[in-house]
Amino acid sequence: MKNFPYFLALRPRQWTKNLVVFAAILFAFKISWLSFWESFLAFVLFCAISSGFYLFNDIVDLESDRLHPVKCQRPIASGKVKIPVAMGMAIFLIFGAFLMGYLYKPLLGFILISYAIVQVCYNFRLKHMPILDIIAIASGFVLRALAGGAASSINLSVWFLLCTAMLALFLAIEKRKAELRLLAIGGGKTRAVLQRYSLPLLTRMESTVTTGVIMSYALWSSGPQVNGASTPWMMLTFPFVLYGVFRYQLLSDIRVKVGEEDKDAKTQRTERPEEILLSDRPILLTIVGWLLAIFLILLLQSQGIIP
Repeated sequence: MKNFPYFLALRPRQWTKNLVVFAAILFAFKISWLSFWESFLAFVLFCAISSGFYLFNDIVDLESDRLHPVKCQRPIASGKVKIPVAMGMAIFLIFGAFLMGYLYKPLLGFILISYAIVQVCYNFRLKHMPILDIIAIASGFVLRALAGGAASSINLSVWFLLCTAMLALFLAIEKRKAELRLLAIGGGKTRAVLQRYSLPLLTRMESTVTTGVIMSYALWSSGPQVNGASTPWMMLTFPFVLYGVFRYQLLSDIRVKVGEEDKDAKTQRTERPEEILLSDRPILLTIVGWLLAIFLILLLQSQGIIP
């Protein structure tokens, strides 16, 4: 992959974040080939537009990225991809995604435009503003979920959107915690907004949104009596969510001694959530177990074995 800097500049590893678009059909229990391909289109469009803004963001943050222990290896920061080429790629991907999304379903195009507005605001202003920077990052995940619903013409439940928002805030806070730890370990210049944060503050924020994630998912899975899942048997999936959240916190809480060679292997991974999904075996097994449990419950419900 190192021989394909233009592809790597698109940050394909971060495309895993766009899998959130499939959550709409999963939580609404409207799984069919048609809904899958509609969600897949939304996934492709979000991969395109998010990669366009990753390119744009790397151009804007060029100098600070070159001083970062990890980001300095990115294709644009390292000089492997020239700025004019990256800018052309970004414009093509962003406006191409707009056009395709709007032509398919206007609402999907509107959501993509909303995502673009959030990204522009984030790159130019919000990423320098504490708390608002975290909210902006989290809103991207919520818009992905909305895009999945729009592409498949699904009305999303309030509990689903709330759970998505809480989980997105959790990941954004964990990202800032990891960045703050890397700054303390390695020094150097990085995001200016980190000067406004402290680990105790982020820990308190993390505690709040973790409670939100757990409670909103528990309420959704408790069944139709609270306008949640179609069956209260979904509560059987709750332990997977609980373990997944705690496992992620464990990885972000690795204690590192200053001066070690491999100072921050796992801290860096929580700075980049997509690394957790792709490389941490317990997290992967948890996700697989969660999906299998959902499909088993849906199968038993469709056969009339459970209510």
